[in-house]
Amino acid sequence: MSASVAPSPSVGHPIGLLAELTHRCPLACPYCSNPLALEGREGELDTSAWKRVFTEAAKLGILQVHLSGGEPAARRDLVELVAHCASVGLYTNLITSGIGVTEKLINQLADAGLDHVQLSIQDSEPGSADKIAGYKGAFAKKQAVAGWIKAADFPLTVNAVMHRANIARSAAMVELAVALGASRVEIAHTQYYGWALPNRAALMPTRAETEAAVADVEGLRKRYAGDIVIDLVIPDYHANYPKACMGGWAKQFINVTPSGKVLPCHASETIPGLEFWNVKDHGLDDIWHGSPAFSIYRGTDWMAEPCRSCERREIDFGGCRCQAFALTGDASATDPACYKSPYHARMTEIADADSSGQPVDYIYRRLPANAL
Repeated sequence: MSASVAPSPSVGHPIGLLAELTHRCPLACPYCSNPLALEGREGELDTSAWKRVFTEAAKLGILQVHLSGGEPAARRDLVELVAHCASVGLYTNLITSGIGVTEKLINQLADAGLDHVQLSIQDSEPGSADKIAGYKGAFAKKQAVAGWIKAADFPLTVNAVMHRANIARSAAMVELAVALGASRVEIAHTQYYGWALPNRAALMPTRAETEAAVADVEGLRKRYAGDIVIDLVIPDYHANYPKACMGGWAKQFINVTPSGKVLPCHASETIPGLEFWNVKDHGLDDIWHGSPAFSIYRGTDWMAEPCRSCERREIDFGGCRCQAFALTGDASATDPACYKSPYHARMTEIADADSSGQPVDYIYRRLPANAL
């Protein structure tokens, strides 16, 4: 472990930790946000290392731990890790595909102190859902898992990533979440990094489809007000302003990969040249305050024009650094989702070109069989 780094008075404490327990996953979703080079089982942190990370997270002031992957149920120590988080006062949220989850596991997680479950649903039509997931029978299994989750009295959030294949059923996805007993549903349009970037031409909906879907979901917000929370993540490629990615770079969240690398966001490894510290070598507090990758785009001092003088600079913090790099080759550039970016028109051209092309096959996200 490294020597302690003196805290910067301008840096607050993070509120959330995304713990990627594994990249192993039975699904092969073409929009997966995991990196193109997935980390195999042999490099994963062991149980004791994850426990130390969670203890350090609680001391750092983190309130919520999102247990993710891949598929976190692939970890045999999942129940033990949840119990440890509960013991140190962390709120735990399981983000799962449902595949590999059993009713027994759900009940064990309840006994261990799990607080919340997020279940991904690929479409409201079974055949389409299974094709998107690259897994036959996935839709039916998810319905069963949702029933076990509700029977165990967990709050349930349904995650739905929208794209060309399912965008016409955005409203139906909300209706499905209601039918499954969810208290919240997130309708999130695909973000084009990770596996979604090479699949962009297969995933991009038209502007008209996007606008219709947004209108449908906004209408359901009014209809179901008080019954279910509907979160809508607008697609960047059809936006005029960027989102404050992760609430601002290294401002609120920490991401730990299966091998222990600590990232300011889950896609930040797509930016070359960043130095990521590892929990095997540094404490979480030291990483939060001193890691070069966390410091480089934190705050607003790094910004160039038009971000530097923009009245929104502390609202959206320049948008997404990973998207800026993917589209401009410069991670410090204004996110092209912003209409003030000189690359904004190019982003619109890409969206129009990809959405108007003929449907193409997905490039599925898979680990080698011997790594599962």
